[in-house]
This record gives sequence, C-alpha cells and structure tokens, in this order.
Amino acid sequence: MHQEISLLLQAMPDEQRSRVAGRDFWQGHLEGREVVVVLSRIGKVAAATTAALLLDRFDARAVIFTGVAGGLAPGVAVGDVVIATELLQHDLDASPIFARHEVPLTGMARFPADKALQEALAHATRAVLRDPQALRTGEASDEFAMLQPRQHHGLIISGDRFVSTHAESAALRSALPDALAVEMEGAAVAQVCHDFEVPFAAVRIISDRADDQAHGDFERFVALVASRYSEAIVRGVLAAGV
Repeated sequence: MHQEISLLLQAMPDEQRSRVAGRDFWQGHLEGREVVVVLSRIGKVAAATTAALLLDRFDARAVIFTGVAGGLAPGVAVGDVVIATELLQHDLDASPIFARHEVPLTGMARFPADKALQEALAHATRAVLRDPQALRTGEASDEFAMLQPRQHHGLIISGDRFVSTHAESAALRSALPDALAVEMEGAAVAQVCHDFEVPFAAVRIISDRADDQAHGDFERFVALVASRYSEAIVRGVLAAGV
C-alpha cells in the first residue's frame, strides 16, 4: 500500500522517479545512503517482478522488505514486529514430483534471510520498541488493542491469498507449526534475491491475527502504526552503516 512508503519518500531530500513496467522507483538518499524505494505491489508475482526490476535495472546491493502481516504463532500480537530468519511459500505444492513447499529445480523450500541484515533490523527494532509511543498516537493504541509490542524472529510464510479465518490460520499452523506470521509477498522476493545472489531481509509489523477479525481497517493501521515503525526501522538500519 502506498502509505507504507510515504514517510520514507518524505524523508528523502532528493528523490528522483523512474517509471518501469508501471512501477515508480524512487532513487535518492536516506540517512546519507544511496537508496531506491519502491512499492512491491500485492501478491507474489507482482512482488517478484518488482524485485527483479530493482536488482536488474537499479543494481541494488541489498534489499530490505517491510510491510504488515497476520500473526500465526501464539504470543505474536497486533503491533508486534517479526524479523524473518527464513521465508517459505505456503501455497506452493508440486508434489509428488517435488516435496511440498519446495520451489522446483532449486532444492529449497525455505529461503534464508541475510544474517547481517537480520542483526541490523533487530538492533533498529529494539531501539524503536524501547519507546513505541513516540511513533504512534494513543488513538492507534486504543483502536488496535496494542499492548507493549514485542520483537520476534523466525519463519514468515507467503501465499497468494489473504488469510482471514480461524480455519485457514489453524490449517497453516498445523502444516507449518514454526511459522510466526503470514503475508503475500516476502518469500517470492526472497527467492528472487537468492537467484540474484543479493542479500535480503524482511521485517513485518503484525496488523491482525489472520483470523475472522482480520478484515480490520488496514489503511488506518498502516498510516497510524506500520508506516511509522517501518520508516524508523529502515532509517535505523541505514544510519548504522550496514
């Protein structure tokens, strides 16, 4: 969603737009570093296309993916932050020719995130969560029932459907009990970065519990919570010189 990158673009003093394949790639500087900011779009194919263009046309040296996700694991609550250690496509199944979830011809189902970028995201997230109220209004805390947000590390899963029922989330937990969160793009971007041999990391802010209440106002959550967390975390990573 466009709100997810708006604060980053506002913080770039010299952004220049390049339009490729219907996508706007914003080149400029953030925290003194050369960056390209782009909206991935929604779904695995759209995000993979964006990632391939980013790496091929703009020669990105590393990719940080941000956004919202639904919480799956117990204890992963609205407002929490999940940093991916690895990513997997939960709706990919080419069995019996290949193992369930394995990407054909790669021998891989789980694509690991870069460890150095993970550590940088963890450090930046800790700084943000030390004073989360500085980034959001009381209105956001009340509206989205957020308590003290926590940081989590582990598996994030991706698929081309919005998980919004108890039955769906229970099925995912049964099939992938170590999955912390579910979304619609990250594993596809991770696969593209793996193919290009470019370091990749992902951080997701939990907007819902991927259940029957998951139809909440995403635009308001992104505007009041997720966009502010994402901007602060990304700027923290860049300022650290990673």
